[in-house]
Amino acid sequence: MTDLRQEVQRRRSFAIISHPDAGKTTLTEKLLLYGGAIHMAGSVKARRASRHATSDWMELEQKRGISVTSSVLQFSYAGKEINLLDTPGHKDFSEDPYRTLAAADCAVMLIDCAKGVEPPTRKLFEVCRRRGIPIFTFINKMDRHGHDPLDLLAELEEILGIRSCPINWPVGMGKDFKGVYDRHQKVMALFDADASHGETAIEAHKLAVDDPELARLLGRGAHEKLVEDLELLDVAGDPFDLDRILDGRLTPVFFGSALTNFGVQLFLDAFVDMAPPPATRISTIGPIEPDSETFSGVVFKIQANMNPAHRDRIAFLRICSGRFERGMDVYHPRLGRSITLADAHQFMAQERRHIAEAFAGDIVGLYDTGLFRIGDSLVKNGPNDLTYAELRTFSPEHFARIQVSKVLRRKQLDKGLHHLCQEGAIQLFRDFDAGMVEPIVGAVGILQFDVLKFRLEAEYNVDVTFKPLPFACARWVKGEGFDPHAFQRRETTACVYDLYDRPVLLMRNEWALQWLKDDHKGIEFLAFAPD
Repeated sequence: MTDLRQEVQRRRSFAIISHPDAGKTTLTEKLLLYGGAIHMAGSVKARRASRHATSDWMELEQKRGISVTSSVLQFSYAGKEINLLDTPGHKDFSEDPYRTLAAADCAVMLIDCAKGVEPPTRKLFEVCRRRGIPIFTFINKMDRHGHDPLDLLAELEEILGIRSCPINWPVGMGKDFKGVYDRHQKVMALFDADASHGETAIEAHKLAVDDPELARLLGRGAHEKLVEDLELLDVAGDPFDLDRILDGRLTPVFFGSALTNFGVQLFLDAFVDMAPPPATRISTIGPIEPDSETFSGVVFKIQANMNPAHRDRIAFLRICSGRFERGMDVYHPRLGRSITLADAHQFMAQERRHIAEAFAGDIVGLYDTGLFRIGDSLVKNGPNDLTYAELRTFSPEHFARIQVSKVLRRKQLDKGLHHLCQEGAIQLFRDFDAGMVEPIVGAVGILQFDVLKFRLEAEYNVDVTFKPLPFACARWVKGEGFDPHAFQRRETTACVYDLYDRPVLLMRNEWALQWLKDDHKGIEFLAFAPD
């Protein structure tokens, strides 16, 4: 039988986080290219592309050229099993990256060299810091003019509060970007753009920094600046310290251009060596080691209709400990009973393959017939009360009644809303007195309504319109003597129930929320859905 500890040590699971347009999906595509998972890289720009980016598998993503949902991409490289999670960058889809980070053992933070550290990246960085997730930094778009590399390192410390250690160092910028110097191997990797415009892998030409040929190729000025920069980094920069990196106190920094492939393979090679294998996870019964004989995992994502022909639903399970085997019986703590995991897949975005076994650190897709919710834990050979921390449901900030243009399609609307809302991006509410038959939907970002409308039409053949509601705040409520009528009569509030029949108050603004808190001391107003 396969050695469990050895298999766990070969796993690398990471998420890529960034601000929109920093090049996250492009970097993902190039990591797949150099990892051997694909033979030609696609483009995220739909109008010009002959091939779409692998991770942007949804029709809407291909039409708009943006990522709206996270993708799971798995491949083997350099003796390691890689689980790569590509996440949306736009703030309107922020819930997906927050949940996806729960499945990752480390994160790659992508920064646009011209824009530096941007607010959405800072928020995701703080999530990583709270969870103790190591962060690797890739400063992208060096083929365009941007901030000085030393200024970018200063931003990491001043804005994010983390020290950095450059693993490589760029030479030139924009059209003068020649390549990167590898500080560990002490060689310069020179790149030349090729006719494929980044669709195929390119080889780096490597020279030692004191090689006369390098000085000739770079030019005297660029070579002298490289030598000066390296001397400064050796004296004033933080030394490489893997323990500090894995503790999240130091971020290794790489420079390159995902679009032109400059520096991508150098990053991938260094990353798989430095990135941590699956770590110990904290459960309700205490720490659980990844190589424990106890099998455990947590559902962090549900995706409906990945196969349009079958309208299937997949629950993505991060294996936290032990070994998965096809057909195994596991205990489902929320349901309070055992279930059989008869079938499982590993994924390359939308493409999938059957698997017979998997290990801690892997992400498997389970066919879901309605058994799973985001945050569910599964366990075998361990206590039945072993669960992991709930993945919180965020409070929506935008609300609308949804209307179907053809009444005879109402059944399809209800089915589509039920399926899509279980993915977690859109939340579904109903009036407490059933006085209005039109359901209410809520979302953290207003672009989610566009996604919902597109998917209802494309996947369920239902044409809908939205009637915006004047609310901007929602709170789940708990407390003795809660009377929904007392709130329903107020002009600034409405009482509804969520998909799981939990009472929720919708309010116009934070002022209305504070007024209710002052007026109803015996009631809890929760920003996250209660467990």
